[in-house]
This record gives sequence, C-alpha cells and structure tokens, in this order.
Amino acid sequence: MNDRPAGAGGIGRAGVGARPGRTAADITASTAVRYALVPVPRLSLAAVARRSGLHPDLIRRFVALGLVDAERDSAGRLLFDPTAPAVVARVQRLRTGLCLNYASIGLVLDLLDRISLLEAALRGRGTRSETPPWT
Repeated sequence: MNDRPAGAGGIGRAGVGARPGRTAADITASTAVRYALVPVPRLSLAAVARRSGLHPDLIRRFVALGLVDAERDSAGRLLFDPTAPAVVARVQRLRTGLCLNYASIGLVLDLLDRISLLEAALRGRGTRSETPPWT
C-alpha cells in the first residue's frame, strides 16, 4: 500500500543527521531509507485488531485512508509493522481528543511529523533551548 521501506516512518528520526547547515529537507532525505539487517516480524490484521481493541474493518479503513502503513503478502493478506498498534492508538487519541474525522487526521499526522523534523533540525543547530517539544 505504501512504497516506503520498513522503518521509514517517524520513529527515531529526531537528531539523526542533524548537523549545522543542513535543512529539514536534507535531514528527511538522509533518513528516509533504512534497511533492516534482520527481517522484521510482521503482524497480521487480526493481531493488530486484537492489540488495539478495534474491529478489523476499521483497521482496513485506516489502511485505505493512509493512516496506517501495511503491505500485502503473496496471498493478499495485510501485514503490519510491529509499531502498527501504537500508530492506531495515536489515530484514536487524535480522533477522541480533537474530535477530528479520519480524513483530517492524516493531515494532522503529517503536520506533527513535519514539526518533529523541524524541531530536530533546530535542536541540531543549537538555536533553540532544550525545552521539551509541545507535541
């Protein structure tokens, strides 16, 4: 469903490649592709639904909307990263906390990821105090 390699999500990007003189686009480009040395175990749709406490049809809807990344195996079944239940929980927190519809949550997630990259770039340059980010 998504062409990004495994591990290219927003986890662990803060501070990687953040050097003075580099822009957020440079940091994104340098951290966009990661290759696993060991195969990462995948979760089935049933496992993600069970761990998140949601119906599998809702998880399928999240995949269709692009809120959760998934791949298909040779039989056509959805396979998820081990972090998928945490992503689903984040979507649900935004849904209940901000009363947003699922289509707008995708925009909010993209903006939050962009803010994290920009804050990491500012921290790398030393132009911002070491206060914790607001997100």
